[in-house]
Amino acid sequence: MTAAAVAEQLGISPAAVRRHLDALLADREAETREASRRGRRGRGRPAKLFLLTEQGRARFGHAYDDLAVSAIRFLAEHAGEEAVRAFAERRVAALVDPYWEQISQEAAPADKAEALATVLTREGYAASTRQVDAGGPDTGGSTASGSDLPGGTGASGTTSGTTSGTGAQLCQHHCPVAHVAAEFPQLCEAETEAFAQLLGTHVQRLATIARGDAACTTHVPGPAPGHEARTPNGGTTA
Repeated sequence: MTAAAVAEQLGISPAAVRRHLDALLADREAETREASRRGRRGRGRPAKLFLLTEQGRARFGHAYDDLAVSAIRFLAEHAGEEAVRAFAERRVAALVDPYWEQISQEAAPADKAEALATVLTREGYAASTRQVDAGGPDTGGSTASGSDLPGGTGASGTTSGTTSGTGAQLCQHHCPVAHVAAEFPQLCEAETEAFAQLLGTHVQRLATIARGDAACTTHVPGPAPGHEARTPNGGTTA
């Protein structure tokens, strides 16, 4: 619509409307388009129309989460839990497979975890890593009990909220699918298994945003005492 039409509907001056529109244009939340001419051509330039961009429409929110939950419920009802599991595995594979070679080039699990955090941040998960000492509790502000969380790779065991050895913690401070994963934990379980395969070690999920925690926290164990980690050039490190 035109700036004049906006001013008329909002009951403010055209000059004030244009200031707001200029701000939206600068933030790339709106764009302009010339109105198509119909009938006889009049004098002057065609009227300028303002419309929202995809970024601008995002301010109004979407029902994508509700749609996704409904779709997966339908899948579970008509194709069974195995279909939901297969969907979860395919989704996380599409997320990490393009970076498999890049991450696998790192020698130590902690270095791979850091590379994975970089990839996840690129994909919108705001991820980071940190080193932990033996027995150091750090679940990213966990409020859920360990028994409520998925266990390590392919396991249905429980977690204690503390780590049992040195290593790294992979923290995802944002989860784009948290609302859906709250009802379908298969998404979290498939993600944990994919991380374990990608990092080449058993990992332990300590906390999840879907369960109300402050971050999704995954413990990546370091080498056992006395263990020598092999480097890409064939040498070893203590």
